[in-house]
Amino acid sequence: MTVTPGGKRPVVAALYREALPPRLEEIEALAEVRLTKAEGLAEAMDGADVLYQWHSFSPALRENWDAASSLKWVHVTAAGVSQLLFDELIHSDVVYTNSRGVLSRAIAEFTLGFVLDIAKDSQGSFKLQQQQRWQHRVTRKIQGQRALVVGTGSIGREIASLFRAVGLQVSGAGRSSRPGDELFDHIHSSQDLAGIVGDVDYLILAAPLTEDTKGLVDADVLSAMKSTAHLINVGRGELVRTDALVEALSSGSIAGAALDVVHPEPLPAGHPLWSMDNVIITPHMSGDTEDYLDDLGQLFVDNLRRFSQGKPLQNIVDKNLGFVPVS
Repeated sequence: MTVTPGGKRPVVAALYREALPPRLEEIEALAEVRLTKAEGLAEAMDGADVLYQWHSFSPALRENWDAASSLKWVHVTAAGVSQLLFDELIHSDVVYTNSRGVLSRAIAEFTLGFVLDIAKDSQGSFKLQQQQRWQHRVTRKIQGQRALVVGTGSIGREIASLFRAVGLQVSGAGRSSRPGDELFDHIHSSQDLAGIVGDVDYLILAAPLTEDTKGLVDADVLSAMKSTAHLINVGRGELVRTDALVEALSSGSIAGAALDVVHPEPLPAGHPLWSMDNVIITPHMSGDTEDYLDDLGQLFVDNLRRFSQGKPLQNIVDKNLGFVPVS
């Protein structure tokens, strides 16, 4: 990759909202940095080589694309980028990287926590504790149960690794059907989901949001699941048809759901999902550990060093697919 003419230090426009990006001193040691909020982005991008989108879900790049004529590389501190891509960016020569992998382990741990919460009925125990009731119950063991992980990238593989460690049987679903590996017994095509969920105890959604995955879990998929099965979504809310999920949960077509992401998001007050006893809701926080911001910053520093040295970047997004392809 060509960096800058004459080997000059690259110019980085760093877009932030409130808190400044971490590891700023390291970034400034490698590049000229122009810190900016959304309203100043056009000026900051004038002559800039790099846009560091620390304010990860800002639409400011789209709104100021005419000022991005010198950009060679955009990095965003998010893994899912479908809502950030637009035609002009997709068809440009600008290299686009994301933060794939940084939060994968944390999300996998959160997902395993959901499974344990469901199987051991932690919610029920807490409610009884609040009522000061000593009520013995039996719970479900997870060893030998079946999980299907939709999304076989970095997050999906971390989930599969942890699931296997506690004895779950794990299959995957991705863009195409293919043989499994050390983590997945088999990888099915996600387009065939309704035909493969019939024996699944936990359906895990960890796929990126694309045109192919939007609304992937619909009424047909939900009705094909066992009545004892649970849906867990740590991907994107729009992977699921929310109305169909509410109906399946209300009718007992599935046993329950654990949702770190929903659609719409945030879930509005009064929405039926809030009050369902068989639903666990968390506010899109599965990857957000105490040190995750610094980890995100470290990835950009590493990539900026690569950029400055003309080396290949990590996590290059296929802008037509909307995610980083897995070899």
